Amino acid sequence: MWETINDVLVTIDDFVWGVPLMVLIMAGGLLLTSRLGLLQVRRLPLALKWMVKNEEGGTGEVSSFAALCTALSATIGTGNIVGVATAIAAGGPGALFWMVVAAFLGMATKYAEGLLAVKYRVVDENNHALGGPFYYIEKGMGKNWKWLAKLFAFFGVCAGLMGIGTFTQVNGITSAATNFFDPDKSWTVTIPFIGTYSWVVVIASLILAACVALILIGGIKRIAKVSELVVPFMAIIYVVMGLTLIICNITEVPAAIAIIVKAAFNPKAVLGGAAGSMFVAMQKGVARGIFSNEAGLGSAPIAAAAAQTKEPVRQGLVSMTGTFIDTIVICSITGISIVLTGAFKVEGLEGVAITNYAFVEGLPLPAGLSSFLLMLCLVFFAFTTILGWDYYSERCLEYLIGHKKNSLLVYRWLYILAVFIGPYMTVSAVWTIADIFNGMMAFPNMIALFALSGVVAKETKDFFAAKKHLEQ
Repeated sequence: MWETINDVLVTIDDFVWGVPLMVLIMAGGLLLTSRLGLLQVRRLPLALKWMVKNEEGGTGEVSSFAALCTALSATIGTGNIVGVATAIAAGGPGALFWMVVAAFLGMATKYAEGLLAVKYRVVDENNHALGGPFYYIEKGMGKNWKWLAKLFAFFGVCAGLMGIGTFTQVNGITSAATNFFDPDKSWTVTIPFIGTYSWVVVIASLILAACVALILIGGIKRIAKVSELVVPFMAIIYVVMGLTLIICNITEVPAAIAIIVKAAFNPKAVLGGAAGSMFVAMQKGVARGIFSNEAGLGSAPIAAAAAQTKEPVRQGLVSMTGTFIDTIVICSITGISIVLTGAFKVEGLEGVAITNYAFVEGLPLPAGLSSFLLMLCLVFFAFTTILGWDYYSERCLEYLIGHKKNSLLVYRWLYILAVFIGPYMTVSAVWTIADIFNGMMAFPNMIALFALSGVVAKETKDFFAAKKHLEQ
């Protein structure tokens, strides 16, 4: 019976994360790119400038930069290390090309999400801000669409509590720690009714749950404060490692880029007869790109709504930089490193092991140090994703039940409990259910973005017409 249930869940997951969702998100990105006149190219310098320059006098709970870091804390995760490797292993080097294409269009999508989140948010007298797809669906599309807003919020709560924010990330952290500190599982303990685990898993789960509890009980301001410190730190370490690898192999970079582009359109010309089709490369690249930067899923605008700003367009531009940093910078560095070192060709490697092989082979460092630094990045990436998704799911719950402090506090403790038991949840169905809920968030959000694309275009045109002094 359980096998049948799991097969049904896998079928649903394949459909949700299949062609329909990818076409919907890519079409939305293409529509917005067209209506905004390639804004992600023309206004990127201004967006990067505003990313680190907070607006003065705006209403909201946290600075624009803190809101961006909170969003990045959820998007920069295991997908940047494991997801890219998985995409290239399954779809070939060409998957990276399509990942970047998806991110390019996704920048316009993320801009629209950030703009609408601020335009339609609700801010009370205490500067407590609540906004995101649920409010721009309800207030932008009208009360008749409130059911769609509630559907998004329900999926958001489930995605946060039942997997993408807890179980999957915690498993990633404990697996990385175990592979480094106790790869042979020499130090084990048997837990009654649960099973036998490495002591590393037990200790890591206790430390992780305690750290998460200390941060989450402090609410959005503490989450944002930690994100402001941890996200730039972890991103800089990873980018420096990746760029060092690329610079040390700089003479091979042109050939690697040629392989990536050729494999995007004709994988067999690069990899031989055993290679997959162009469709497989496109499917894997687009799906991983969307999953990594979350453009179109509707999660990031929940954080954007808390920004201290008076200008929806300004926050939209700041939000747009998240996709640029997450995929076009960080995922590209991972992908190029994998192609440069040929890690994707090594038999028997999968997931994080592919990226680990690339860093060990490509960096001029001892193998143990390279592996340790990569593990450190993976742990930080996954940890901040846990924090970001707690904030997302709490705001979704708040939309459904109202600002009831006791109920939200109970949910927060349930979330911490899920983090604690996460390392022991090994049933594949749990991971599949988490993917399904995460993907289902995108359908209501993309419907809203199509419906409100005219609002986004008008707001953008009016803003820049009023501020003609801003450079292109």
